[in-house]
Amino acid sequence: GRRAVSTSWCPVGAAFDAKQQPQQLRGSAAGRETGLFGVPELSCPEGFQEAQDKALQESEQLVQKACSAPPGPETVVIFDQLSDALCRVADLADFVKIAHPDFAFREAAEEACRNIGTMVEKLNTDVELCQSLRRLLADEVVMSSLDPETRRVAELFMFDFEISGIHLDEEKRKKAVNLNVRILDLCNEFLTGTHLPNKIDKHILPEHIRYNFTAEGNYLQVAGLHADCPDDLVREAAYKIFLYPNAEQLSRLEELLASRNSLAQLVGYDTFAHRALQGTMAKNPETVTQFLEKLSDQLSKRTQKDFEMMTKMKVKLNPQNSKLMPWDHPYYSGVLRAERYNIDPGLYCPFFSLGACMEGLNSLFSQLLGISLYAEQTRRGEVWSEDVRKLAVVHETEGLLGYIYCDFFQRPDKPHQDCHFTVRGGRLRENGEYQLPVVVLMLSLPHSTRSAPTLLSPGMMENLFHEMGHAMHSMLGRTRYQHVTGTRCATDFAEVPSILMEYFASDYRVVNQFARHYKTGQPLPKNMVSRLCESKKVCAAADMQLQV
Repeated sequence: GRRAVSTSWCPVGAAFDAKQQPQQLRGSAAGRETGLFGVPELSCPEGFQEAQDKALQESEQLVQKACSAPPGPETVVIFDQLSDALCRVADLADFVKIAHPDFAFREAAEEACRNIGTMVEKLNTDVELCQSLRRLLADEVVMSSLDPETRRVAELFMFDFEISGIHLDEEKRKKAVNLNVRILDLCNEFLTGTHLPNKIDKHILPEHIRYNFTAEGNYLQVAGLHADCPDDLVREAAYKIFLYPNAEQLSRLEELLASRNSLAQLVGYDTFAHRALQGTMAKNPETVTQFLEKLSDQLSKRTQKDFEMMTKMKVKLNPQNSKLMPWDHPYYSGVLRAERYNIDPGLYCPFFSLGACMEGLNSLFSQLLGISLYAEQTRRGEVWSEDVRKLAVVHETEGLLGYIYCDFFQRPDKPHQDCHFTVRGGRLRENGEYQLPVVVLMLSLPHSTRSAPTLLSPGMMENLFHEMGHAMHSMLGRTRYQHVTGTRCATDFAEVPSILMEYFASDYRVVNQFARHYKTGQPLPKNMVSRLCESKKVCAAADMQLQV
């Protein structure tokens, strides 16, 4: 992974605050065309079929190799190669199917996801393949000679077989595969449906609030809850329209829950929750329920006080309608915070330009981890939108650790969700080289304007730090096997590094290093950081109770 600083790299802050791409990131990409993420086949939607066929062909060869190999560490290596061959296509397609602006790419990626997913489920119920792993796990002499990482990965592969129903007869194994494939389809359909706005005849809404929603002929599109809008009626309308029961979505959800339950009971679990939580820190649904009930009990008195405060604020601002409604909580808790601590987001945004925040993260990672972030020039066809930035993650002694693609800006049809995607897991290749991890961070930030760079609210800044915590987990989880690399760990533990990063985002010693007014260069005053931190405690119990 060692590599000197490239001439095509530039400081990370400049790549995000510049009105146009810095000089190092510009220049002709002629003769350097490629496909998405540098995968040559993915220069067009049809390339997904080619990538999928290659992965399936490679996986067939690896299955034969695994079944004929004698018990030993080589068995685990082959299983990991098999996992990597399928994940390299499935993980990439999983991102493209929801984020690519071109419908043809999204459709091709979705089909690839389905086909690779079907193959994974079939392999998880392949008796001969499972036997090759069983022979290894049953050989005490060989197992005792394995290092702890190899032993653990072997056990995790066996765990995948067990929760998929490898112990069942052939007919029931086929049923388990079909249920798994149906669950994948229903999840995909349901999640797609959650991103769609709801439409309503514009004449149903009072004329004076229509401008809050996007017009489409005689209809208005409601794409969110408008939780920060000061007009009670706008929030009520958005809440009732956006969350209006959708018969198709309810039908999908009911079938999904029924299919999950059938699968869990078929493979020997009481409920799907028991199956999903095995192997996590929580271990079982009973632990989760006890935790939530205990938390709820301890929150109840404070929550009551919070709701009383919000009700008083509503009476003060709107005496005619004093009852606290479900659409009121986010707005009035925000009003209370702003009033008590004078933390209007507009006062903070000028200090949190995106470039300054990225330089802050760069400085933090340099001090804590000896890591620097550099923006790197992309080739034509490598990214799906021209405002996507590619970051090289470089360690002071280890060299290049991996790549982070930053898809940070709003665009039509892009899901409004902040998330981290693994596109390629890191692993030690057979030739001794390390396969560098590749991830995407997706946010929904506003674009820069003629007069100002992209400015982040305190909440957006915290989300950026959170998602960057996931990315660093992926870069630093430098394991020999991709099956356990980075965020491929217990799902509840995966949130630990990202939540840890949120604490850095609200510590003055960190914020003071980067928060500068984009016009004057003035640092963010310490009392403003203190007020922001204190304000997070206002209505915190009610916020958490609603989450519970």
